[in-house]
Amino acid sequence: MRPALSQHNGDPGSSSRPGRSVSASDEQDDSRSSSSTESPAAADHEESDFFLNNNDSQSSLGVNGFQDMVMNDDCPPMDRLPNEILMCIFAKLAPSTHDLYHVMLVCKRWARNSVDLLWHRPTCNNWHNHGIICQTLGVENPYFRYADFIKRLNLAALGEKVSDGSVQPLSVCTRIERLTLPNCRGLTDLGLMSLVNGSTCLSALDISNDKNITEQSINAVAESCKRLQGLNITGCENISNESMINLAQNCRSIKRLKLNECSQLRDDAVNAFAENCPNMLEIDLHQCNLVGNGPITALLTKGTSLRELRLANCDLVDDFAFLSLPASRTFEHLRILDLTSCARLTDEAVLKIIDAAPRLRNLVLAKCRNITDISVKAIAKLGKNLHYVHLGHCGQITDDGVKELIQQCNRIRYIDLGCCTNLTDDSVRRLATLPKLKRIGLVKCSNISDESVLALADSHRRLRPVRDSAGRVIDGHGDAFYSSSLERVHLSYCVNLTLKSIFKLLNCCTRLTHLSLTGVAAFQRDDFQPFCRAAPPEFTQHQRDVFCVFSGHSVNHFRNYLNTDEQFKELRMNSSFRRMRDNASHHHQSLAGLDLLDDEMNDGDDDFDGMDATMHLPTGAPAAILNSLNGYGASSIPNVGLAGLPQQLNGPLNHFPGFGNWTTLGEMLNSGQASQAPVESAGGASTAPLHMPQAQAQPPPDEDVADGTGGSGQPYHSI
Repeated sequence: MRPALSQHNGDPGSSSRPGRSVSASDEQDDSRSSSSTESPAAADHEESDFFLNNNDSQSSLGVNGFQDMVMNDDCPPMDRLPNEILMCIFAKLAPSTHDLYHVMLVCKRWARNSVDLLWHRPTCNNWHNHGIICQTLGVENPYFRYADFIKRLNLAALGEKVSDGSVQPLSVCTRIERLTLPNCRGLTDLGLMSLVNGSTCLSALDISNDKNITEQSINAVAESCKRLQGLNITGCENISNESMINLAQNCRSIKRLKLNECSQLRDDAVNAFAENCPNMLEIDLHQCNLVGNGPITALLTKGTSLRELRLANCDLVDDFAFLSLPASRTFEHLRILDLTSCARLTDEAVLKIIDAAPRLRNLVLAKCRNITDISVKAIAKLGKNLHYVHLGHCGQITDDGVKELIQQCNRIRYIDLGCCTNLTDDSVRRLATLPKLKRIGLVKCSNISDESVLALADSHRRLRPVRDSAGRVIDGHGDAFYSSSLERVHLSYCVNLTLKSIFKLLNCCTRLTHLSLTGVAAFQRDDFQPFCRAAPPEFTQHQRDVFCVFSGHSVNHFRNYLNTDEQFKELRMNSSFRRMRDNASHHHQSLAGLDLLDDEMNDGDDDFDGMDATMHLPTGAPAAILNSLNGYGASSIPNVGLAGLPQQLNGPLNHFPGFGNWTTLGEMLNSGQASQAPVESAGGASTAPLHMPQAQAQPPPDEDVADGTGGSGQPYHSI
């Protein structure tokens, strides 16, 4: 690992001399030196006087000597560039640690202006790298002050093996801005406090599932880290209510807060954040069972920019939390509201929510079993703002409510109506008309038939105008069609479906990457099992027998199998399908060579904002993670695979570790911007053959367990 060696051996000119001291003249030449109190001296042959001299009070004509502006033609062009421009150039190489390593070997000046790029976020994804980093930080009189360069530190890959001894050598890094230590169950207050004490620059801290962390660490953070803006303490059950109040009173810049599964926290702790942190953007209170209505009302009314509010499984929250909001005030910033399993909510609360937050984009009411079509028709008022709606297990919803919703909200990308057993084919026919629909959940909608699936398959037949690169409609191509946008379809336990409709769906929806058909008798066939994903290991034998999920590349393999195997020849000879396929080919050829703009892709909104967490997880992700993200309202740790995340917020702190739509530091370190070459594997799709005997479809109590795909899962962005 050559980049790792460059960290250990600070002198790029002589890698065998890591203990060499920096001379006074060398340090002055480093534009980033923290110890320099004066403007850095110009290097030989560097025409930088004009840029670096303190001439603010002089005009451009007031240069003391004309010779100050004369270049020395004998020096190489690169030597004429000021340090700031050099750093900008080297920053373009940052994804490649190999290139940065060789940049450091060119000359001392280049090394000084590139070393911080290599050490900005050192990759600690294995113990070998960890050892090299700790050894380098322990060198006396190093050529560079490496500890000052480290701004982001992530030990997530080391996980449960991290202990107090592992982090003690890193305590010299006092300029860390983002610290990620999730699932470090061996870490105690002693180790964490050594990292946070004196870390005045710390702005984001993730200690999720660090079970041994107590209020001592939180009080230390409150004392030292006044600039803290993001905190994730998911599953930290030993952190006291009082320490969180102290944190809120001392760290008033907090914007993102994740308190999942902290069932020990009470109303006064959440109220403290509402009172002292008016710039709160996102807060997640999943399974904070002692939090009631008052803090929810306070968070909304006292905040100036609350954008995401997640209250999944907050059992004490009822209508009064929202009915208490001021009648004349609207909350324009609120975009995401998750009320999964807030079973006490009724239509009255939903009506108030829609009036108070007219720009909601993602609304989750899964398992709010008291809501009816009245709520659905109120949600329709959101119009084009609504992109994601989850109404799984809302069993009182009927076709009338869905009809009103589709008429008003034509930009829906994701809709989940799992276990809405009153819905019929009429609802799905209307859903198929949504031009941007990417994901649809219809698990256990037992009344739907092949007619619904055929409607989804035929959605690609919608006419669209064809435009050139200037946006003008091209005459003679008025018979062009939209391509289907469907990517994920959940049809588990829709027992009336047959192979005919699914065959057409697969061939018409070429973007399909996930199809769940668990419990559908027509697909309990041995020859289909090699294309199915393996069932999660904790499933019962019966659940394994009926499990049928096609995901990733297996969707294409299954499609090819149906299109080539001799036993499906009669199915392929269906005249309507052949005509549809030929027409699609004709349109594709007739439009070839034209510089076209697809109308459906012109929308600037983020299609992935708030989508189902499991869609971003690798197919081979641990079943425990998949299950935690399924329809129980369990938010657990947000998705870490992913990808495309919303970028609506501006500023340097768009993403924090381990929060709703914030990418984890682990991802940032392994996304090609890390300071070490090795990266973690994201896992891959599992296509191992799985033999399943024929079985009678008997759905278990919750379809999400049987499906294992998040068919009715709650939304989470990418973290």
